[in-house]
Amino acid sequence: MKATFLSALAFLALALVPMKAPAAEPAMSDAQAAKLAERVKAETRHAWQGYKRQAWGHDALKPLSGKPHDWYGESLLMTPVDALDTLILMGLDQEAKEARELIATKLSFDRDLNVQNFEITIRLLGGLLSGYEMTGDKRLLDLAQDLGKRLLPVFESKTGLPYTHVNLRTGKVSGKVSNPAETGTLLLEFGTLSKLTGDPVYYDKAKRALVATYERRSKIGLVGAAIDVETGEWTATDSHIGGGIDSYYEYLYKCWLLFGDADCKKMWDDSIPAVNRYLADEVRDGELWYGRADMATGKRSATRYGALDAFMPALLALGGDLDRARRLQNSGLKMWRLHGIEPEALDYSTMKVTSGSYHLRPEIVESAYYLHRLTGDAEYRAMGREFFEDFVKHCRTKDGYAALKDVRTMQKDDSMESFLFAETFKYYYLLFAPAEKLDFDAIVFNTEAHPLRRKTASR
Repeated sequence: MKATFLSALAFLALALVPMKAPAAEPAMSDAQAAKLAERVKAETRHAWQGYKRQAWGHDALKPLSGKPHDWYGESLLMTPVDALDTLILMGLDQEAKEARELIATKLSFDRDLNVQNFEITIRLLGGLLSGYEMTGDKRLLDLAQDLGKRLLPVFESKTGLPYTHVNLRTGKVSGKVSNPAETGTLLLEFGTLSKLTGDPVYYDKAKRALVATYERRSKIGLVGAAIDVETGEWTATDSHIGGGIDSYYEYLYKCWLLFGDADCKKMWDDSIPAVNRYLADEVRDGELWYGRADMATGKRSATRYGALDAFMPALLALGGDLDRARRLQNSGLKMWRLHGIEPEALDYSTMKVTSGSYHLRPEIVESAYYLHRLTGDAEYRAMGREFFEDFVKHCRTKDGYAALKDVRTMQKDDSMESFLFAETFKYYYLLFAPAEKLDFDAIVFNTEAHPLRRKTASR
């Protein structure tokens, strides 16, 4: 009986030991990091050359079949526009030059196409604006202004919340059920267009949409997953930080950084406490995750976290909450190590994958970059090295990089989204490259990682 009692005490003592973070790979020197940056640059060139050989002038390359892909049946040059500022940052001068000339001479928005406002804004409008700011090529700004004008009709709802789609030629809008990410992730791009052109309409419309989203938060401070833009009523009340909501929170903070807009800072200050109170979730003696809850009651609805949620450590770190940022990034590392690459979605209460696909997403690398940049801790470069080695091992093809159908089998999928260039390669490169490659304090990244110059020195 005594032995049993002592064994029980020993078990209890072990259970009370604080959980240790997953051990990262050994730290690296600046010289080793610089070599890794060159490897990232070489892999970017490899994927770009595959696009150029097999899909030049189209939106994207299908990296297994070697065929081009266009989102809407006609090319809007998604990959060249998304890639341009990354090519410039990496010093891939010839590649940047050919991308810029293709964009400036071949891209036209006078198309009878019904496009998704959100994706077109973050990828094309954001890419054209950052490309202009980095090159001074007015042709890019002219394209951005033309696109901005064609997108403006989405804001003409009674609530000011934007419709999801618009025809680039006719201005006809469609899609009245949206989400906070699509209604609230527009001000960085439209606001920058206003600052560069002197026309306030873009800033005013996008800010009205952001404020209208914020004003419809619940009494406990959360937003839902879907909203009717004509009535302003929520059609889905699940709250989370994943896809469909994620970048709404990101832009509350970043709009203050980019423009010095005090309204945005207040909305952030009002919103983040509710996110941390109701969505943050501690399991297994201190592991930090962010799950899902009912927006009205805060009651836990799901223990789901995934590749898109993995942006949150970056945002927490940027907002000054380094403790939560570090702990959540450790959880992301644990998720990655389950199968050697992160899944699209995971039930963190059971550590079982619920959606096994991997779309070459950048968010976990983005968070490693922000944490390294804001703490100087070499642990995050070591973490990034682990991510990069796995990424190359499982996703590289002869023509580029392929998404995965399921991380449990590592079967490749015939998809190479343009954000591979805009975000994934960029964040890997910046994580390993010397800090002077980019003046971090002078820019704010949009949610597609397009760097936009800060329009005010105030924070």
